[in-house]
Amino acid sequence: MDDEQLLRYSRHILLDDIGVEGQQRLLDAHALVIGAGGLGSPVALFLGTAGVGHITLVDHDRVDLTNLQRQIAHSLDRLEQPKAISAAAGIAAINPEPRVRPVIARADAALLDELVPQADLVLDCTDNFTTRHAINAACVRHGKPLVSGAALGFDAQLSVYDSRGIDTPCYACLFPADQPPEEQRCATMGVLAPLVGIIGSMQAAEALKLLSGMGSQLPGRLLMLDARRMEWTDLQVQRDPTCPCCGPHAAWRGSHSAAVAP
Repeated sequence: MDDEQLLRYSRHILLDDIGVEGQQRLLDAHALVIGAGGLGSPVALFLGTAGVGHITLVDHDRVDLTNLQRQIAHSLDRLEQPKAISAAAGIAAINPEPRVRPVIARADAALLDELVPQADLVLDCTDNFTTRHAINAACVRHGKPLVSGAALGFDAQLSVYDSRGIDTPCYACLFPADQPPEEQRCATMGVLAPLVGIIGSMQAAEALKLLSGMGSQLPGRLLMLDARRMEWTDLQVQRDPTCPCCGPHAAWRGSHSAAVAP
C-alpha cells in the first residue's frame, strides 16, 4: 500500500481484526456481484469504498426512474444506462482504485461457470428464484462462498452459504429447487426503500469479513428481518444430506469427476 491508500483505508487498518494485512487482502481480492439493483447498489458501493481490488458486476437491466427510490448506486443523470455500468460509475466517483468490470448480461449457467471460478467470493443480489439457484449451483460446483440476501415488502433475509464446510448447507438445502415459492417481485409487491440498504450493507459486511480473513459466523444460520417490528429471527440450519445440489450424489459430481479423469 502507498501513503494515499494507508490514509484512505486507515479506519479499516485501525481495526485489530483487519489491520494492514487484512486490508491488503481486500486490495488483492476479487468479488463477483450478481445484480446491481436494490441489494447490489449498497454491496457495490461498500465493496468499492472498502478497497476490494477487483469487482465484477453482472446485470442485464437498465436504470429506470422507479429504481431511484432505493437503488442508491444510480442517479437521475444515468437513466437508461445499463445498471452494471451505472454502478461502476458510482464506485468510481468515490474510489477510482478498484478494477470494476461491468457485465451486461443475464446470469445464466454458462456465464456463471465462466465468472464464478475467477472470483474469491460471490454475492447474490438478485430477485428471482431461478437465478438464485443457478448462482448457488455454480458456487457449489466451483467451491466458492456465497453471500445471499433478499428483501421484499417489509421482510428480508440474509445468510452465507459455503458448501466447502462439512455441515454447512447450500441455498438449495433450505429452499429446494423443486419447491418454488409464488414469484413475488418489487415491481408488483413493493419494498421499503431502506430495507434493501440494510440487507445489502450486511451482505457487504460479511463479504469484507470473509475476504479480509476474519471469516463469517453466518454459514449454517439464516437471519430474517421483520422491518415492521424491527425484529430479527436467527435460525440454525443444517445441510440436507440428500440435497441434489451439494449432497454426495449431486449430478455434477459425476460429470466433474469424468471431466478431470485422466
